Amino acid sequence: MLEASFRKKLWHFTLEIKIKSDNQIVVLWGPSGSGKTTVLHCLAGLFNPSSGSIRINDRIIYSSEQNINVPTRFRNIGYLFQDYALFPHMTVKENVLYGLKSRSGNNALSAQEPMELLNFFGVGHLVNRYPRQLSGGEKQRVALARALVVRPELLLLDEPFSALDKRTRISLRHELKNLHRRWQIPFILVTHDEEEAEFLGDEIISLEKGKSKKINLLRTTRS
Repeated sequence: MLEASFRKKLWHFTLEIKIKSDNQIVVLWGPSGSGKTTVLHCLAGLFNPSSGSIRINDRIIYSSEQNINVPTRFRNIGYLFQDYALFPHMTVKENVLYGLKSRSGNNALSAQEPMELLNFFGVGHLVNRYPRQLSGGEKQRVALARALVVRPELLLLDEPFSALDKRTRISLRHELKNLHRRWQIPFILVTHDEEEAEFLGDEIISLEKGKSKKINLLRTTRS
């Protein structure tokens, strides 16, 4: 479960957001510059909110009132960046294994688990290739494997399909839905695409200049 309610003062407006998710896909939808990625950065610990609180399951990871601010590496959150942020000098396998280096104890996986994830995403045969040798869809699958290898309690996805062609986008939307059913953790996904928001979102939050509201789009594209 994710419960978040916080404010973040930006130079041109103040972002205000409330999110409560029991393992649903929550879509943050709206135009560029509306504060969507800032929400993800605050959840991940890359930015500090101005005030408020963030709780994942039974852990408070941020609270301005209680002076709690858990560092990013200890929040156990997976993050799929818009450009995938794969290391160009590392192979596919090395990129995925990198996610384990800062983890220990109960959150660490066996050395075999990364390969199981890569095989699940259909890119196990690409383990020795470098990012420059991959297609856009393959890069995304590798980035997802790296985000999930730490067994996160929350997955953040920033415009995950924006750089892909239409056919690949449609295919990967279905894959993401299946992935969510398997993992059963909250997904927070950023998009400015209305069709994408409608297909993927169990709940859709519209953002406009930092102000948020829950909306219902026409259910014409959702399966």
